Amino acid sequence: MIIEQLYKEVLSLLRQLIAIESFSKAEDKTADRIQHFFQEKQIHIERFGNNIIVKNKYFNPNLPTILLNSHHDTVKPAAGWKRNPFSPDIEDGILYGLGSNDAGASLVALAAAFLYFYDKKILPYNLIYAATAEEEISGKNGIVSILDALGEISVAIVGEPTQMRMAIAEKGLMVIDGLAHGKAGHAARDEGINALYIALQDINWIKNFIPSKTSDFLGKTKLSVTQIQAGTQHNVVPDYCTFVIDVRTNELYSNEAIFQILQENTQSELTARSFRLNSSRIELEHPLVQRGINLELEYFGSPTLSDQALMPFPSLKIGCGKSARSHTAGEHIYLQEIEEGIQTYIQLLDGLQL
Repeated sequence: MIIEQLYKEVLSLLRQLIAIESFSKAEDKTADRIQHFFQEKQIHIERFGNNIIVKNKYFNPNLPTILLNSHHDTVKPAAGWKRNPFSPDIEDGILYGLGSNDAGASLVALAAAFLYFYDKKILPYNLIYAATAEEEISGKNGIVSILDALGEISVAIVGEPTQMRMAIAEKGLMVIDGLAHGKAGHAARDEGINALYIALQDINWIKNFIPSKTSDFLGKTKLSVTQIQAGTQHNVVPDYCTFVIDVRTNELYSNEAIFQILQENTQSELTARSFRLNSSRIELEHPLVQRGINLELEYFGSPTLSDQALMPFPSLKIGCGKSARSHTAGEHIYLQEIEEGIQTYIQLLDGLQL
């Protein structure tokens, strides 16, 4: 009955959150709603910008601490929605709405699990629940802005749509801007140095470059040139050409290591937008992972990025819903997935010894 009541309460919360626009950097109103949800239960909250933190009632600084984290920001609605993306409609056991799958269902299921353990006097660990902002853009005002406030974290459970499978590894992300330099000239004469051709040579090398270290869970590091731009008019040899490289690293390479290899093998000037979103991994032997294995939860390597990349402590990504539904028109979550998510989170935590 306790779990059933928690399910009803957090389903109501999720529907309220869906009805509120919460694009990255503008999540103040959903933060208000989450804050009010806990305050109604007379639970002390800490708020940092649009990030909400709550701790279990008998928090003991001498015990290890588990972070329960998910985000309440969303991307903007994709083209093609045939219903109002901010209308939390339920039809045939399915809840529709922007952010329902990514990551509202996990956000509220983790809240339910937190509430289940909140006032238990004897726990072998502390629990901190953090509903955070700017995950969709890995923003500076999201999880990274509250790391000091969280204190020492032993392990985190990160709620993202994984069909309640355990993502024990996650690919990193690095975006690189390339700039090929040439010399302008008239296209009708043998003049100039064509920057576009220089860029194409580099792009061809990148296309054929396959980093040798293959991960058991994440496969190979993947590089893709996704944008290119050059030239001002048809009869002028372009003196510069820009292009963009999308790099998805496995845990066997740091972003810096891949960048160094690219620099050494290309002519263009390369600039990484950031090195901070490295691949992450939690060991199979970790007690939290072993607890999941004992519950017969499947584990895998995730190709998608989350706030795990910004966490300087072990973390396990697991949550309600399916990654393929994220950012799509008609985003939805099955109500049964939320119920199962709550139960699985509670089972993962119940009796866990760190």
